[in-house]
Amino acid sequence: MAKSGAKGGKDNSQNNLDPNYVPSGAPGLAPSFSSEPSDDLVSIREQVDQVPTNPGCYLWKDGSGKVIYVGKAKNLRARMRQYVTLQDDRAKIPLMMQVVRSFDYIVVENEHEALVLERNLIAQYRPYFNVDFKDDKSYPYIAITESDTFPAIKYTREKHKKGTRYFGPYTDSYAARQTIETLRKVVPICSATCVEWKRAKRLLEKDPDGAAVANLLLAKKGRPCFDYHVGKGPGVCVGAIDTVSYAKNVRQVENFLRGNRSEIVSELKDQMQKAAADLDFEKAARLKSRLTSLSDLDDRQQVTFPTSVNIDLIGIYREETISAACVFVVREGRTIRSVEFILDKGLDVSEEELVSGFLKRYYDETADIPAEVNLPIDLLDAEVLSEWLTQKRGHNCVLHHPQRGEKFRLLQMASANARHALMRHMIRTGYADDRTNQALLQLESALALDAPPLRIECFDISTLHGNFTVASMVVFTNGKADKSQYRRFKIRAELDEANDFVSMTEVLGRRYSPERMADERFGSRPDLLVVDGGKPQLTAAINQLNELGLDIPVCGLAKSDEEVFVPWDDTPIVLPTGSASLYLIKQVRDESHRFAITFHRELRDKAMTVSILDEIPGVGPKRKKDIMRHFGSFKRLKAASVEDISQVKGVSVNLAETIYEELKAWEESSTTVHEELDARGGTHE
Repeated sequence: MAKSGAKGGKDNSQNNLDPNYVPSGAPGLAPSFSSEPSDDLVSIREQVDQVPTNPGCYLWKDGSGKVIYVGKAKNLRARMRQYVTLQDDRAKIPLMMQVVRSFDYIVVENEHEALVLERNLIAQYRPYFNVDFKDDKSYPYIAITESDTFPAIKYTREKHKKGTRYFGPYTDSYAARQTIETLRKVVPICSATCVEWKRAKRLLEKDPDGAAVANLLLAKKGRPCFDYHVGKGPGVCVGAIDTVSYAKNVRQVENFLRGNRSEIVSELKDQMQKAAADLDFEKAARLKSRLTSLSDLDDRQQVTFPTSVNIDLIGIYREETISAACVFVVREGRTIRSVEFILDKGLDVSEEELVSGFLKRYYDETADIPAEVNLPIDLLDAEVLSEWLTQKRGHNCVLHHPQRGEKFRLLQMASANARHALMRHMIRTGYADDRTNQALLQLESALALDAPPLRIECFDISTLHGNFTVASMVVFTNGKADKSQYRRFKIRAELDEANDFVSMTEVLGRRYSPERMADERFGSRPDLLVVDGGKPQLTAAINQLNELGLDIPVCGLAKSDEEVFVPWDDTPIVLPTGSASLYLIKQVRDESHRFAITFHRELRDKAMTVSILDEIPGVGPKRKKDIMRHFGSFKRLKAASVEDISQVKGVSVNLAETIYEELKAWEESSTTVHEELDARGGTHE
């Protein structure tokens, strides 16, 4: 392998990152950034032109030389050019490249080697911009100490050691311990925590040549342990079992932990039947008890497939800067365990990058690789990942994106479990409160406010060609929706067509009039006023506030590029993608839109409800009153059949058919209008 650097990019392989490191300019710190390339980036572009076109890995570094991102490429130069020319369409790239000051790269022979190297480099540096587990804890495993003469089973969180085989990871430590207890009831195997097993291990290590006759050696010098007395231990400590018979027990345990349960069940049944035929009923009873223990363990598992399949299903659920993954491990058609992880990236990276990053991290740490891994999306590097997993497994392993059937249903269930895991984590850690505090502080900095905007008011106009024009006012107090303070307005101005400027001027004049400002029902003065729209809406708001003599901080949020318009600058502010501030202000804007369009629909439907019956020949005021009294609501009338309508006193079958057809025609028209309204965002085009 060849290695090269750029702009002071010497080998920093010993420069491990602090887990809490946040590079300068990362989301949560910088209020905004420019899309214009810096001088450093221009210099790096020139150096990237000298990078070879071989496969390999690249390491982007910040000003202090710390690695902030590691990636792999089939063609290093072409891939790195996408970064420095900002042609990579991932939202985090412009922000990341603001921080980059140098890079290293490592050349390898092929793309598969690049994938393996990428995992090693990410494990070494733990870069800020790569997908990783949110917490740095070690996950539980069940391990078999295969390098020992008499391998033992243990529950552990240790890093993988040579000579020990690991099964897992588990996220439920209780389930892992219970599995070990159940296994030891079924198959006699030593526990690595047993004092006498440790003593026997030391005796054999002192006399390596005695391994062939280990049971004879231990029969002379060993002491019986408690587990041997109660039948859970095989008697290694007193030489009651030789290495060949013990190895058979170890193989049974490993097959069970890999999910191959049918073999051990079949073997126990054969032994039980043979013992019964030999009239050894005591042994047969012990074997039956072991089968019952296995059956009890299986009863706790969910039967997922009618056929014996060995697959993993990975579900993902994302929030703005955090996400969760849930892995269903299915062996022989049964879900033998589910594992949940919290990841440190969310909507701030693409779903493909998130899934691919988790896949590499998870299967880098587990030896339990199935024949098929089911994913929620297709991956561009699926072929390379499949080759890597196949090499690790020793047999073929394919990646699959199910879109129907039982696998698709289970994948949805895994995603639902990931969502619940993420919600539990967010509640347990106070994630939402921390993000809200960050958002308010970031808005204070980005919008040059005197203090964090503890009360935010947002207005939105909803209309369709100037008809049924309404406005909504939503309020967020301390970063959370305060629905008791929501207000809605009917626009009184007579409009022939949609006019957001006039509508916004009117609603702000009514909300911030001296009478309303003094009205306690409207709450206190806002710390920030947000209008849904760009410069025209912002200008209307500023002019109206000036006429009222009010000095209230105001900004406009455009729908297209999520740009924030401010009074003092013609250039909009771009809040960092994935930042808490952008998430909050979008949430405020979207809530005002939802509230406005709901009110608009209510008014329109109510007006149509009144007029539709008036327009039907043969339905006068009295008959209309009788119809509404009979059905109780317009909703029930719309759902009624011709026969139902004809039951109303004074309504003939012919009239009932006319009413039914008019109602259906109106409903189709209403659906079309609602779709048009949604497409236009509730306002005039």
